[in-house]
Amino acid sequence: MSYPKIYLSSPHMGGNERKYIDEAFEQNWIAPLGPNVNGFEQDLKNYLFPGHFSSRMEKEYERNPSFRRGQGEVGEVAALSSGTAALHLALILCGVERGDEVLCQSLTFAASANPIVYLGATPVFVDSEEDTLNISPEFLEEAIKDRIQKGKKPKAIIAVHLYGMPYKVEEIHAIAEKYEIPVIEDSAEALGSSYKGRKCGTFGEFSILSFNGNKIITTSGGGALVSKDPKMKERAIFLATQARDAAPHYQHSEIGYNYRMSNICAGIGRGQMEVLDAHVAKRREMNKLYLELFSTVKEVTVLNEPENTYFCNHWLTVIKAEDGGTFKTNDLRLFLEEVNIESRPLWKPMHLQPVFKNAPFYGNGVAEAAFKNGLCLPSGSNLGEEERSRISSAILKFLQ
Repeated sequence: MSYPKIYLSSPHMGGNERKYIDEAFEQNWIAPLGPNVNGFEQDLKNYLFPGHFSSRMEKEYERNPSFRRGQGEVGEVAALSSGTAALHLALILCGVERGDEVLCQSLTFAASANPIVYLGATPVFVDSEEDTLNISPEFLEEAIKDRIQKGKKPKAIIAVHLYGMPYKVEEIHAIAEKYEIPVIEDSAEALGSSYKGRKCGTFGEFSILSFNGNKIITTSGGGALVSKDPKMKERAIFLATQARDAAPHYQHSEIGYNYRMSNICAGIGRGQMEVLDAHVAKRREMNKLYLELFSTVKEVTVLNEPENTYFCNHWLTVIKAEDGGTFKTNDLRLFLEEVNIESRPLWKPMHLQPVFKNAPFYGNGVAEAAFKNGLCLPSGSNLGEEERSRISSAILKFLQ
């Protein structure tokens, strides 16, 4: 018997997306500007910066003033064509130019690193730590010291909330502040996640979001740049609309890009924002399911929050097998494939990618081991009881 395919993470509409799209058609706003673009930016701003601190956050700020760095109560959001475009603009706004170096988490999707090369700069890759699989504070500082000693102080740090799991915010930002290097927070996978009550996407000098079809919410394709400075948002939008000067004719004094989000895509985003928290809750339910399924398998760890100060959206649930053990995640992947259930290895670390083979790397193999022994399991918010039952039955059969 052939079953319908269960995907790793497929788009999940909430119902009101068509309303915003239909309004765009009725008003003829079929362009990279319009009410939906403005509304989507405001929706994101309201979500990320609700305008008040929790009592726990206030106490944290009193205890550790450096935690405030890059975290104002208010931020600005620019809706763009992709998360990659947002990262490209963030690097430009950080002053990255040809010949510069940028520190980047190695265990991530290629889009975190590619924009560095767009600008003629060199990525310097940093290994992960075990708790969250995100950028290692230890090797980050080692890399900074070594690059400075070599006469190349990095211009920026790209830190990723991998699979929605917040990175070690306080430790990473304390290092960044110590050496006066801006952090670009890659929250492409982390909308809905938080650390100590503060939303991911609000920690960096600049932060980026992605709304690709497989993300927590989608605009089919799209992204956003988050900044604390309204002037930086204005600058980003200027660059994203071909850097057209203020003139009655088309005049350009610098190179720009076609990076603005369309009003149609933004309409999808407005509808998706209405169901964002519900989508996060469903993915967290899937993570609980996997925690139960693997609870008796000693060789397998389900990636979860290391402390209660972390809140992960569990965009994708990740399992890790012991290195050298009898449980092989690739065997599980192939088994699930036979019953039409998609799973996928973790991101192949950037320092192992052929295109980046000559880039510097600092670490001790955590990212490489995670790639070798890790697997992403189906985590979509649209998985119903039938799909969950199929997944559970398949995994239990494999374990037997």
